Amino acid sequence: MTDKTYKVRVWAVVRNQSSKKKPSFVVRWTVAGEPQSATFGTKGLADRFRGRLIRATEDGEAFDLESGLPESMQKAKQATSALTFALAYMDMKWPGAAAKSRDSMTDALATALPALVKDSDGRPDVVTLRRALRLFVLPPTRRKLPRPGDVTKAVAWLEKRSLPIKGLADAKTVHGVLDALGLKLDGTAAGAETLRRKRSVLYNLLDYAVELEHLPVNPIDKLKRKRVMVASSVDRRSVANPVQARELLAAVTYVGGHKRAGGRRLRAFFAVLYYAGTRPAEAVNLRRADCVLPTSGWGSLTLHTTRPAAGKTWTDNGQAHDERGLKQRADKDTRHVPIPPQLVAILLAHIEEFGTAKDGRLFPSERRGVLASSTYSRVWKEARTLALTEEQVSSPLAARPYDLRHACASLWLNSGVPATEVAERLGHSVDVLLKIYAKCIDGQRDLINQRISDGLGDES
Repeated sequence: MTDKTYKVRVWAVVRNQSSKKKPSFVVRWTVAGEPQSATFGTKGLADRFRGRLIRATEDGEAFDLESGLPESMQKAKQATSALTFALAYMDMKWPGAAAKSRDSMTDALATALPALVKDSDGRPDVVTLRRALRLFVLPPTRRKLPRPGDVTKAVAWLEKRSLPIKGLADAKTVHGVLDALGLKLDGTAAGAETLRRKRSVLYNLLDYAVELEHLPVNPIDKLKRKRVMVASSVDRRSVANPVQARELLAAVTYVGGHKRAGGRRLRAFFAVLYYAGTRPAEAVNLRRADCVLPTSGWGSLTLHTTRPAAGKTWTDNGQAHDERGLKQRADKDTRHVPIPPQLVAILLAHIEEFGTAKDGRLFPSERRGVLASSTYSRVWKEARTLALTEEQVSSPLAARPYDLRHACASLWLNSGVPATEVAERLGHSVDVLLKIYAKCIDGQRDLINQRISDGLGDES
């Protein structure tokens, strides 16, 4: 008789009515008809646990009849060390994670795990440990690959010295691992955004340990540490004005000369970023069928997929790019973006000169494959030296292709387009939009000052 089943039903989170003084929340589900439950001190923890159960059913995981847990969570429940728990966490997260998220998780845990050890006697060098974890241990799809001798020794050292999972509750230990997350391989301080990203992964890992009752609370919540300040708004110095943007688009056509047509081939790509406010990964996967391009007047784009560069290690298909739905949107959701006549004309001219890939993509590589971020970034870097002054080149002005999207959003907002409409076209919520672009909304200060003066009245 099998000890696994796929007959699972998950119920909504309910508040525990029997706990009057201290609120608690219960997740209930059935496994092969047998009732199961788990109680949590906060609704957030309960919701996350329920979400993991639902994700497991969607991914086709079998549930254990005895524990009532999906296989990936059962491994985490039985884990005894920080390392084995981290591996079980990766098994749980990997199937539903985007390639970039997989990259980010392994990067964070490859930094944290070497700090979660009993002692440092005989410690392998940090580069070898990081490589072993990133490329041979943490990704579930790479654990059976042949390992070089130095990697084998590094993994054996880590397995022997990895802290018991209960040791993660120790404040001193957690302080130490947070310090490790803030350092680069060369020992210098990492950027605030890098630290924030890695800390977020560690926090989620520890939350998972709380859900499975390895830890009473997330130890990070109890620590008193200086808050990591990360800039959330766009640096207004990076935003090109319309004249500068047009000069940059023109300069792109001079990059690479006429032999490879490298710059001319990419002018329309950069124009989509500027005139339609798309993300580069959205423009990479734009197809002719997604475009309405009339001979005059406004057209439109319908965005429904994105193709970010992630690396072969992290994708399911072994290719460098991961094709997914739109960022922060439901699966198969679309985003409709009206485009001005200027962009319509550029796209029509591009299609006439360069055609499309076999699958209809407007911007394939020169060999008709997927356009690499390294390719368009190189072209953009050269175009800046042609279009901008030496002082501007050394400044943040339009430093990255992504800054064209910022320039587009700033133009729309400063032209008086309602924030709700700008947010819809960019694929943001209104709150996020205003938070990101608060410093880029110009041209209204004099009007606001006049309104204040009118309100104060004549005080003479």
